[in-house]
Amino acid sequence: MNSLPSYSGARISGCWTLRSDGSGSTEGSLDRLLPTVGSGLSPRKRTTSQCKSEPPLLRTSKRTIYTAGRPPWYNEHGTQSKEAFVIGLCGGSASGKTTVARKIIEALDVPWVVLLSMDSFYKVLSPEEQIQAANSDYNFDHPDAFDFDLLTHTLRKLKQGKSVKIPVYDFTMHGRQKDWKTVYGASVIIFEGIMSFADKELLKLLDMKIFVETDSDIRLVRRLRRDITERGRDTEGVIKQYNKFVKPAFEQYIEPTMRLADIVVPRGGGNMVAIDLIVQHVHSQLEERELSVRAALASAHQAQPLPQTLSVLESTPQVRGMHTIIRNKETSRDEFIFYSKRLMRLLIERALSFLPSQVHIVQTPQGEDYEGRTFHGKRITGVSILRAGETMEPALRAVCKDVRIGKILIQTNQDTGEPELHYLRLPKDIGEDHVILMDCTVSTGAAAMMAVRVLLDHDVQEDKILLVSLLMAEMGVHSVAYAFPQVKIITTAVDKKVNDVFHIIPGIGNFGDRYFGTDAPPDWSDDDMDEPSY
Repeated sequence: MNSLPSYSGARISGCWTLRSDGSGSTEGSLDRLLPTVGSGLSPRKRTTSQCKSEPPLLRTSKRTIYTAGRPPWYNEHGTQSKEAFVIGLCGGSASGKTTVARKIIEALDVPWVVLLSMDSFYKVLSPEEQIQAANSDYNFDHPDAFDFDLLTHTLRKLKQGKSVKIPVYDFTMHGRQKDWKTVYGASVIIFEGIMSFADKELLKLLDMKIFVETDSDIRLVRRLRRDITERGRDTEGVIKQYNKFVKPAFEQYIEPTMRLADIVVPRGGGNMVAIDLIVQHVHSQLEERELSVRAALASAHQAQPLPQTLSVLESTPQVRGMHTIIRNKETSRDEFIFYSKRLMRLLIERALSFLPSQVHIVQTPQGEDYEGRTFHGKRITGVSILRAGETMEPALRAVCKDVRIGKILIQTNQDTGEPELHYLRLPKDIGEDHVILMDCTVSTGAAAMMAVRVLLDHDVQEDKILLVSLLMAEMGVHSVAYAFPQVKIITTAVDKKVNDVFHIIPGIGNFGDRYFGTDAPPDWSDDDMDEPSY
């Protein structure tokens, strides 16, 4: 990447300057920051490495719903066509890297930003190294202290849009916690750490490299304050570790990598001129990567035969009669719900017949053997596309005992017409399961494709995904089948047309509004995913 232009007050005659607040002190005295002798240290607080996605719209005890959705990160072929933009932040210990990262996140004002800390990737210590760490004799500021293989693998997957698991490092116990943090869906990744520029493979993943330069005295004061108040260390141990390991490591491994940076930020988080410049560049990069999927879907696959992966419920008089009722605009809400549920049950039963099975012999009460069949797989998981897809969950639960359920919220951006991912909650280890993906109507297939892409990003195998829908348009069938040829598609009916505003013709109307008794907006489409009815 070409170096970014210089900015006012940053570089003067080839030297980097540090501005103070004019008070003669940039951080405050050591006496004010350190506990007095005999006062006693406060109890240790368990501090862990963090990786956070920001900014949320609503955070509750169980879920996070984002202010704005994540636009498509794949093309009409269903393949990843843009990677996350990765910003690497390097600098000495306590130089203000995390503060700069949070300032950038705040100024970017875009959803689906992930802050990835290098602190999460310290190696697991042996018993001997644990003793050294407890005595401040282990060098945490050396490249060998980090698991670069795991770090590079994780950042590469996250950049590719995949779901990843991040270790959580406990600084008071000098080890990884049992439960790792799952991170997914980054449009921008901010990766910060003292050795961010120390590995060649890691450098290849960085789209923008920033070095945070802070005076060594300030860094020492910050480290003392942090390690004593947050990590349960004593003053003598912190200073011993700083002189023995931190300062030499900065001079040998960290400071020389400043030359690799695209931009150097003096004064850290207080330098808003530099942060504004960084944000402008990131915004321009994101604009260049914008995709238009729905328009491409609407113009593709015309006059092609329906794919072999499609299974349509036989149009018996009963099925035809139920369609007549739910398609009728005069049908009451109670009748609409009743006959929709009947169709859903038939649809789910039909979908289950496509799951793999194996011969299973049992003995009947008469003492005779019966050669039957049983499910041949680890688990079945249902995933509903909110909110209409949620109405199919009772039918699945009625025929699959103890089935696990996940949810994905996708909404159409009314300005761009593109689907956007707002929220997902998927069961643990879903990659091992056969997944029944549920949506009530599919017109262009844009929302269904996004949901399938999410499942693939969580390591679900394509041939283990079954998309079930009450009603689909031919366009939506073709879009999903073309992008994901191994996904099985099951529906009760396929209509031929989609109009200019993506309504299925003749269609069924806005299923969610008819089912839940809400009013549809004038510009709804059959791929719209409304707010969930929590």
